[in-house]
Amino acid sequence: MIGIDTNVLVRYIAQDDPAQSKRASRLIENECSAAIPGFISLVVLVELAWVSESCYGASRGEVAEMVRRILSIRQLVVQDAEVAWKAVRVFESSKADFADCLVERMAAAAGCSAVMTFDKAAARAGMTLLT
Repeated sequence: MIGIDTNVLVRYIAQDDPAQSKRASRLIENECSAAIPGFISLVVLVELAWVSESCYGASRGEVAEMVRRILSIRQLVVQDAEVAWKAVRVFESSKADFADCLVERMAAAAGCSAVMTFDKAAARAGMTLLT
């Protein structure tokens, strides 16, 4: 496997820096394969969502679609992909940010009975409001 950092994934998706985007595309499209996949950590997914919204003005729907596409690219392996899929579904049906949805789904997968938060939007997406 070949680990892929957020900045490489952003360049691949945004195609906003000619030199870096070309190298990122070459890596993901030509050097990564089903036999030697690129590895996307959950941290990279969270950072990608944040960068996409805060720096590129992506909507919630665009972020969800971006994560879905990454999860579907056969030459990429996403850490705990099933948890990431579940987080995308929660994200699409709530007002919580993607990071909070992923935190909640990771905790559920780890067997936690609840995830405590002060964030009301996160609480409406499955976490428990600490009062």
